[in-house]
Amino acid sequence: MNHATIDPATDTATDAIDGEALLLREQRLIDALRPFAVITVIRAQPPTSAWVGAQALLEEDGALHGWVGGGCSRAIVIQAALEAIRTGAPKLLRISNAPAAAEAGIEMHAMPCASNGTLELFIQPTLPPPVALVLGATPTALEACVLAQRMGFAVVAAAGMTVPLAALGLRQVVAGYDPAALAALAPRLVLVATQGDGDEDALEAALRGPAAAVLLVASQRKAQTLREAMQRRGIAPQRLAALHAPAGPHIHARTPQEIALGAVAGLVALRRQMEEEQAAQAPAQSGEALPAMLPCESMAPAPAATAARYVNPVCGMAVDIASARHVVEHGGQRVYFCCDGCKVEFERDPDKYLPAARGARKAT
Repeated sequence: MNHATIDPATDTATDAIDGEALLLREQRLIDALRPFAVITVIRAQPPTSAWVGAQALLEEDGALHGWVGGGCSRAIVIQAALEAIRTGAPKLLRISNAPAAAEAGIEMHAMPCASNGTLELFIQPTLPPPVALVLGATPTALEACVLAQRMGFAVVAAAGMTVPLAALGLRQVVAGYDPAALAALAPRLVLVATQGDGDEDALEAALRGPAAAVLLVASQRKAQTLREAMQRRGIAPQRLAALHAPAGPHIHARTPQEIALGAVAGLVALRRQMEEEQAAQAPAQSGEALPAMLPCESMAPAPAATAARYVNPVCGMAVDIASARHVVEHGGQRVYFCCDGCKVEFERDPDKYLPAARGARKAT
C-alpha cells in the first residue's frame, strides 16, 4: 500500500512512500525518543479520497506523512492526533455529517467539506519512555541501570569511571559529572547512587539540571549532610525541593541489589505520579457530538489580518489575496474564499453574505 505526504498548497498526495518507509520513519522517531501518532482509516464512505487501511504518521511538530484523506479532514485529523500525543491516550475519530447518536469513546466532528462523505480513524500515539539518568558506577548503580531498563525507562548514566557501565547496553554513558553534559541528556528523573564516590559533585550536577526529581541513595543522616552541602554550593531552595531521599520506599534493603530495587521503585512511583498529574490536566472527553462546522477546508481560527489578506465573508477566515484560488466577481466586487465550499455557499445565497463581503477589509 502506498502512502504520501500531503502538499498543503494543493491538497494532493505527493512524495509517495510505501508502508516499509513509514515503518522506518517510526523506528527513527523511536530511536530519537520523539513522540508521534499513527493514524489508520478504519471506515471510509464515499465521496472520500481515503480508503480503509490507509495510514499516516504525525510527528509532534504537526508534520503529516502518509495519506488519510484530503484537505476537508486534514486539519481535524492533525489536531486530534496532536491532542493524542499530548495526553498519550488513543482516539477513535468520526468525521461525518450523517445523523448519528453520540457514542462513548468516539470523538465526533462534522465533515467540513461540502461533498460530505464519512471517515472513521483510529489514532494511536507512541510516547518515548522517560529518560532516567543514573549517577555512579557502584554495584547499586549498576543494578539500578539494569532494573530501570526493564521497567521501561530510557537509561543513561554518568560516573567518574565508566568502564563498569559499558556492558549494560545503555543509551549513553558520560564520563564525569559536568552539569552541562548531564543537562544535555535531558533526563526526566535522576538517581544518584554514588554512595561515597563523588557524592557532592554528582548531586550538584543533578540539581543544576532539568530533571523534575532527583532521587538520592543515602541514609537520612547522610542526605541531610548533603542537603547542607548543596546549600553552601548555591543550590536554590526550589531545586532542593526536587530532592528525594531516601530514594524509594523502605523495604529493609541490605544488599546492593535490594537497595537498587527500592530506588527503582521510587523512579516508577514518581513516573506514574507525573503521568497522573498530566492526565488530570487534560480536558475530559464527553463523547458528545461537536456542533456542525462551516464548509471550510481549513479548520484553524481566523488569524489576525496581515498584508494582502481578505476576510472570507462565509466563515471569517483570512485569505491571502495573492494566492487565493477561489474568487467570485459579484456586484463589481471581488470576493475571496479559503475553499471551494465557501465559494459555493456564497453563490447559493449572495445576499446573505454581501454585507460581510462589503465590510471585509484588506490589511494595510
